[in-house]
Amino acid sequence: TSRPNQAWVSDITYIWTHEGWLYLAGVKDLYTKELVGYAINKRMTADLVCRALNMAIRNKRPNKGLIVHSDRGSQYCSHAYHKIVKQHQFTGSMSAKGNCFDNAPIESFWGILKNELVYHKDYKTRFAAITDIIRYIELYYNQTRIQKGLSYKSPRQMWFDYYRQAA
Repeated sequence: TSRPNQAWVSDITYIWTHEGWLYLAGVKDLYTKELVGYAINKRMTADLVCRALNMAIRNKRPNKGLIVHSDRGSQYCSHAYHKIVKQHQFTGSMSAKGNCFDNAPIESFWGILKNELVYHKDYKTRFAAITDIIRYIELYYNQTRIQKGLSYKSPRQMWFDYYRQAA
């Protein structure tokens, strides 16, 4: 991609707590590598991915034509999810059947999140996990975590640099 809000990828991951599973749906911008939207719940429903996509839309206000990519999970095949994509005149995209590599950028984020945070914790409650995950995404990953693929900048710095140059 050559600019922010040109293409987003999305997926769901699972986090264990002593109260049971917690599901995290995320939406990642391919240019800035920023997690632009997410939703967390104890159930893995179509509403979960819709809330993550709606958060991304509220946060970034993308133009029509944005490519929104996901795997072929039932949540992403739902009428509710497709209604949002169509309503905003985005271009829906789905991984080829059985091809996890199509969604590698968001899978990579899940690996980073789990290796840097989740695997080092023993969450007693879902609330503790949610608090920790939001803090990681908002205060660390998006704001300050530098990445080699971003010329050693953070996702937020990539976003600022792009719009500063565009102005």
